[in-house]
Amino acid sequence: MTVLSVNVNKIAVLRNSRGGDEPDPVESARVALAAGCAGITVHPRPDQRHIRADDVPRIAAVLGNAEYNIEGNPFAPPHGSYPGLLELVRAVRPAQVTLVPDDDGQITSDHGFDLRRDGARLQPLIRAFKDNGCRVSLFMDADSPDIERAADTGADRIEIYTGPYAHAFACGDSARALDACVRTAERARAAGLGVNAGHDLSQKNLGVLNRAIPFLAEVSIGHALFGEAIYEGLAVTVRKYVAILAA
Repeated sequence: MTVLSVNVNKIAVLRNSRGGDEPDPVESARVALAAGCAGITVHPRPDQRHIRADDVPRIAAVLGNAEYNIEGNPFAPPHGSYPGLLELVRAVRPAQVTLVPDDDGQITSDHGFDLRRDGARLQPLIRAFKDNGCRVSLFMDADSPDIERAADTGADRIEIYTGPYAHAFACGDSARALDACVRTAERARAAGLGVNAGHDLSQKNLGVLNRAIPFLAEVSIGHALFGEAIYEGLAVTVRKYVAILAA
């Protein structure tokens, strides 16, 4: 069964917009885990505009046997109190690291890796993450020509960037975008890679994707989930996502 990792970045955005300590992403992680999700995702950026470096170990401390997935740009240097992705990983040793080629100026992650350009640079970093006991996933565009190259870097999985699929679904014409995700997943599996997916997934579009890729290992969902939770409550919303994946 595909498992759900809840991305708690949005709780940190809300906290940071006011200052102080509330709402606390640690408490949101506790509620999501109690409601049945399999893990928690965070994406600490160098500008720390949502999850901060000091949140990372606090969240790790409440996970128990749940999976911790830390996302980030492996090329981003330390900045202020942000020590760099590898140092954060060394401190908490998450189950999974998802590498994302985002820049500080991006509002959100909006494209996958170009491995013809970055593959050689990624290989020693991936080895370093794996030396710390982490599974490594690479954020990749659907129908990228580089899917097979992901296996050559030493990565264990890819995460399909599902933003274009979600946009097409909202417009009522998702067949082509869904097919691209399916083709990408099948190519990754043929190359010996596991398959995750994430970005703009919601209760409306998740079931279709999950049925189309029955071997999907994990989805990471934050923005839509917390938007829905504003109206229904976090625990209820997490349970609904878990039910979709179990159907």
